[in-house]
Amino acid sequence: MERYRAYQVDSFTREKFAGNPAGVVSNADGLTDEQMQKIAREFNNSETAFIRSATGADHDYHVRFFTPTKEVPICGHATIAAHYVIAKETGARLKRVLQKTGVGILPVDVVEDGSDYRIVMTQGKIEFGSTIDGEEKAALLSALRLRPEDLDAQCPIQIVSTGHSKVMVGIRSRAVLNGLSPDLQALVALSAKIGCNGYFVFTFDSNDPSVLTHGRMFAPAIGINEDPVTGNANGPLGAYLVHHRIVPYDGKMLVFTGQQGEAIGRKGKMEVRTTIENDEPVQVQIVGEAVIAFQTEIEV
Repeated sequence: MERYRAYQVDSFTREKFAGNPAGVVSNADGLTDEQMQKIAREFNNSETAFIRSATGADHDYHVRFFTPTKEVPICGHATIAAHYVIAKETGARLKRVLQKTGVGILPVDVVEDGSDYRIVMTQGKIEFGSTIDGEEKAALLSALRLRPEDLDAQCPIQIVSTGHSKVMVGIRSRAVLNGLSPDLQALVALSAKIGCNGYFVFTFDSNDPSVLTHGRMFAPAIGINEDPVTGNANGPLGAYLVHHRIVPYDGKMLVFTGQQGEAIGRKGKMEVRTTIENDEPVQVQIVGEAVIAFQTEIEV
């Protein structure tokens, strides 16, 4: 029997039992793929991160991410959680960590914040996929139980990725956002057709001047009916807003706060930083806080 250090970490918040919970196993060397999948299912969070030793000189850690049903290439909130745990265990020995992931080697920066830490995740390559129109748009609106007049006319429905693609769906009203009750099986069926598993519905309807967007993210095709606060949705949103010139920016950087999780009682926030060159997004970073809800050991 081997002992593995296991944590439940709430990301994008400093308040326990808020934000987005992620499992973290901080000494995952020796675990098989099957064991990691079973542990992720036991945690039953949207993702669990498994921190493994480096496999080459070009990175510091190899981090793998599992939903309760499958491995995914990258996860924003579980990256925040994993590197928060590393900082806590090591006293933030490294201020910049290079993590090997399913989308390549990405830098993660640890920023001391008083006696605590904030984590800056640089996301992967920005890719703009197809726009969703015609029959697929009608199927999407039906699955989300939205009316055409609910949509924000300045926001095309489009697949965008910084490592793990999401469908961007802009709507006009936060009340409509918080009242959504999608047909999850219809979303699963649509995912198979469009090749994208996540649907990020967002609005600019905010009563807080410090918060630009409110959002909700549904990914039932990979076992996540609703994700509380999603780094790999808010990050691509930053690139999308620049690409379509939807919000003003200074020509070099768009920085905003995205909030998520209100409708399911797990509110959290993150800062999104989009670097711009020649009026196009070239890099996305997300900045998040975290808190350890509990820690234990698993014997396998």
